[in-house]
Amino acid sequence: MFFLAKTMVWEIFLASMLHWRRLPARVICGALFVALINVSQAQETLSAAARPVARAITLETPPRLDGDVIGDPAWEGAEPITGFWQVRPNAGERASQKTEVFVGFTATAMHLAVVAYDDRPQEILVTDSRRDSPLDDTDAFAFIVDGLLDRQNGFVFGTNPAGIEFDGQVVKEASGRNSAGGFNRNWDGSWTVRTQVGDFGWSAEFEIPLKTLRYSSGDEQTWGFNFQRNIRRNYEVAYWAPLDRQHKLGRVSEAGSIVGIRVPKQRNLQVTPYLLGNTREGGNLSERENGSEVGIDLKYSITPSLTLDATYNTDFAQVEADDQQINLDRFSLFFPEKRPFFLENAGQFSVGNPDEVELFFSRRIGISDSGAQIPIEGGLRLSGKVGSSTNVGLLRMSSDAVGGIAPGNTFSVARINQDLPNRSGIGLLVVDRQGDGSYLTPKDQDENQTYAIDGRWGIGENLLLQAWFAQTETPGLDGDDSAFSLKAGYESEAWANRLEHTEIGAAFNPEVGFLKRSDYTKDEIFLMYKHRPDDLWGLLEVRPHVRYTEYRNSAGFKESADWHIDNHWEFRNGSEWHTGVNLKYERVEDPFEIVPGVTIPTGIYDHGEWALVVRTNQAAPLSLNMRAYLGGAWGGDSFRASPTIRYRISDTFSSELSYIYNRFELPYQNGDFSVALTRLRLSYSFTPSVLLQALLQYNERSDTYSTNVRFSWLRSANTGFFLVYNEIDEHGIGARPRGREFIVKFSHIFDVFN
Repeated sequence: MFFLAKTMVWEIFLASMLHWRRLPARVICGALFVALINVSQAQETLSAAARPVARAITLETPPRLDGDVIGDPAWEGAEPITGFWQVRPNAGERASQKTEVFVGFTATAMHLAVVAYDDRPQEILVTDSRRDSPLDDTDAFAFIVDGLLDRQNGFVFGTNPAGIEFDGQVVKEASGRNSAGGFNRNWDGSWTVRTQVGDFGWSAEFEIPLKTLRYSSGDEQTWGFNFQRNIRRNYEVAYWAPLDRQHKLGRVSEAGSIVGIRVPKQRNLQVTPYLLGNTREGGNLSERENGSEVGIDLKYSITPSLTLDATYNTDFAQVEADDQQINLDRFSLFFPEKRPFFLENAGQFSVGNPDEVELFFSRRIGISDSGAQIPIEGGLRLSGKVGSSTNVGLLRMSSDAVGGIAPGNTFSVARINQDLPNRSGIGLLVVDRQGDGSYLTPKDQDENQTYAIDGRWGIGENLLLQAWFAQTETPGLDGDDSAFSLKAGYESEAWANRLEHTEIGAAFNPEVGFLKRSDYTKDEIFLMYKHRPDDLWGLLEVRPHVRYTEYRNSAGFKESADWHIDNHWEFRNGSEWHTGVNLKYERVEDPFEIVPGVTIPTGIYDHGEWALVVRTNQAAPLSLNMRAYLGGAWGGDSFRASPTIRYRISDTFSSELSYIYNRFELPYQNGDFSVALTRLRLSYSFTPSVLLQALLQYNERSDTYSTNVRFSWLRSANTGFFLVYNEIDEHGIGARPRGREFIVKFSHIFDVFN
């Protein structure tokens, strides 16, 4: 009780100190950076616990792939891998249920089997059976494979008792808030899993072709492994290789090892053709159009760790539509990449600050600023590892010219980075665009280049320093065309702290990247304390924290500033409450239209708002996730709320209704207004491979309805049979007639050397 009372007083105290906003951010950054270094030197010690080691089994015959591990003779006599340790809810304690894992290899595949014993099998919880659906709110088993043993990168595979296929790619050790890398959940490998549920609990058998993995050459190898088991009724997460509670499965540097792995040399050539037929009417078309397309993707493993990908007449009709967004600010919106070809090994090409300054952003290829698809003629990508620690990535793509939208372009990207010990590394990036001069810009000036160098330095277990410097070249654009960023992140079981300083020149112009805002200096400070009270009110963890962010332009004027003072209350059933306050400062030098007919004039706007987040147990059949903000905005008042209601029936049917509501009362003409965005997702899984999904959206600001319905029958690595229906119905000023599109697509992977 004393800790909770102290936490609430701390929040109120910080919120009341408005004069802190007058302090120069760099002074605060400097002081806290020194404190951060001192804390790291005083508290940081390398873990003395040895990483667990197990031995792989050589399988004369492959196991039966039916999920029945206990009755499979292939695993008889094999020594199981056991001994899992919790990070949640009781960090450092043994897992509450027994888990046995077996790892074996044939000449063509890695086989992994797990028996997840459970003394209460009737309480096994399965909430979803869609491919790649999150494993957080279901009983589940997942593992990471670091075949190159570089302790920074790996592939993740997982499933739940329904037998879903969950996979992803870890780059630069994605673990925690302050990691250098990321987790690419959209990577899809070619593999198979089967499960069984019984009185013992549940079991699963994985068959992962060696050509899906990346590994080095050698007769006998050691690979990095870690295994994770989720027992959802206990909100329990346990690992084979023990982790501190701030880390996740992506903490490759602390994975265990599997020794005695013998893998033969592999020849891998996969050819994936597709056939597509479509019909369109309405929109900008005066009459119905029917069409058909043929395209092909090729994947060739030059070595087990270096892959060449080629694509011709690429099409992404089967990809889910973008979520619509409402822009009530003067800066660019960020839409994430969803197209499979660009998502594979995407982390290798990533340099910058996510969602804010991305020096290479693949959505610039084949998608216009308005979101329209631009035909991609073809392209090549070479990515992977040369030697034991050098990562390379080369990309070259060509897109067609589209009259009135974009010129024909050739895009080239070159990336190389060297892994160093303890999460460290250094790299170079070059991005080049060459246009054909067919739209707006003369051909001799229709080009753009970006050059960058980046690095990261891991100090001990908890401290990570990161930096990048970049420069662009744009014909006809003069001024400061450079940018750089420095970051320091410290994350332990008790603390998550971060410092950041970023400068973007007025002429910095990464045309094949993403820039949320230009011409600024940004300083940010983040401090979070994490505490796990002993059995109090069902609380698992409380996380009081504060963040200060400040933007200044090149003239030194403060443009934006934001104090975020908050506390997260996480409970043992997975529900959360966030209670906080935001203190915002905005300097508007150029008037902008927030909605049609309402203009925010120049001036300084200094406001505060209360923030509340409620997240109920997401594993329950009916759950709520809501954010609400009440306070001042742009010289008036505002109320923003975004409730999301989820309802599911077993693991087959799920629905999600979101309503994003914004209400403003501003002292300008027509300043009393509201805008909203409604989004409904529906999903029905006939099997983990056969799925019907629908996304229906209504954007009140543009008075636009959009519908995306997809039926998919997946075969392997997100290939198969797809039926897609898209509709756009506009009613605002300048609205086009209702547009409809129906698409049939089929793709299949052919293994040439199989």
